[in-house]
Amino acid sequence: MSWTPDLPIVSLKDVHKSFGDFEVLKGVSLDVMKGEVICIIGPSGSGKSTLIRCINALNDIQGGSITVEGQEVSDPKLDKLALRKKVGMVFQQYNLFPHKTALENVMMAPLKVLKEDPKTVEDRARSLIKKVRLEGKEDNYPGELSGGQQQRVAIARSLAMRPDVMLFDEVTAALDPETVKEVLVTIKDLAAEGMTCILVTHEMGFAREVADHIYFTDRGVIVEHGPPATFFAEAKDPRTKEFLSQIL
Repeated sequence: MSWTPDLPIVSLKDVHKSFGDFEVLKGVSLDVMKGEVICIIGPSGSGKSTLIRCINALNDIQGGSITVEGQEVSDPKLDKLALRKKVGMVFQQYNLFPHKTALENVMMAPLKVLKEDPKTVEDRARSLIKKVRLEGKEDNYPGELSGGQQQRVAIARSLAMRPDVMLFDEVTAALDPETVKEVLVTIKDLAAEGMTCILVTHEMGFAREVADHIYFTDRGVIVEHGPPATFFAEAKDPRTKEFLSQIL
């Protein structure tokens, strides 16, 4: 079936994932439409990070189906590189190359992986660095940047592949409180421009403000979900209520 924008851009149906005998995801289903911002919240160990790592095939699944723009992610014939060009991912750790400048880090994948024209790539990289509010830092090495600045370089690096979907896995968890906001503002800008975003986050105020839909996971299942206005005010499941009472 060919994908059209009126269908979910990302769709999970009854997804199961185990590490050895430990089942991390126990039949998770969710749909994300193009341009939507989805926040996945829940206690540590509830399967949130595993869930989004399965979307761009960093983790294989044992059962169910994940499609991105209609393509089955677990299809052995699927080109993983083509998938990861469509689905960008930013991790908790920035994983920048310490011996490369901010500009070189952002340029690397389009040059080395996609073999794109260096001038085109440099122009795009400079414009992305400006987009994440780091103009003037192009020639700085990661060690000369704060954690929040490094994370914004990592976001620009992911955007350099021109993805259709962005995954964010606890991207502020390793940051000092004063640098969290600058990273969240960057993500908010992307969401406002219509980028499809799926975020695992502990930042409830941010989730309330930017998410179209919030999913609460616990012990490998989606316990409850809904738009922020009803999710935070009218949570029904006792597990959701307990979680929210601890963090709000």
